[in-house]
Amino acid sequence: MSETHESNHTRPSWDEYFIEIMDAVAKRATCDRGRSGCVIARDKRIVATGYVGAPAGCAHCDEVGHEMHTVTHEDGTQTRHCIRTTHAEQNALAHAARVGVALEGATLYCNMTPCYICAKMIINAGIVRVVALKDYHASARSKEVFIEAGVLFELLHEETQSYADQ
Repeated sequence: MSETHESNHTRPSWDEYFIEIMDAVAKRATCDRGRSGCVIARDKRIVATGYVGAPAGCAHCDEVGHEMHTVTHEDGTQTRHCIRTTHAEQNALAHAARVGVALEGATLYCNMTPCYICAKMIINAGIVRVVALKDYHASARSKEVFIEAGVLFELLHEETQSYADQ
């Protein structure tokens, strides 16, 4: 006897799947200004993860407060950044290096468009595609360098990430 089973369940796409995992990774972040996570996948398998946090063994923002830095831009505008932490993308890249995992040809999933420093590190690691959930207020240069280097960048939502004391 054969029984037909109908289901309303819709499997997420691979991008949706890895973004959902990235969101879970972000819950480990230790800076409340940007609880970001990162997942790096190759051939539909996770090869590294990272989240925003202070270097191993160092005090976290959630424990001792932020280490704020004001940046004055060429146009005179100023932005504020917490520099106590290492970005999620940087931590994922460092994790891969630490355990000897090559990232050539991988896709990186992140909470927001990577900053310019992270973008350059992503390119040099051999990552070929970046998928960001939201945009970053200072993302213009990152997007330019991704195009220049031939890295495919996809922004899932036009919303720009914002946080207190920006």
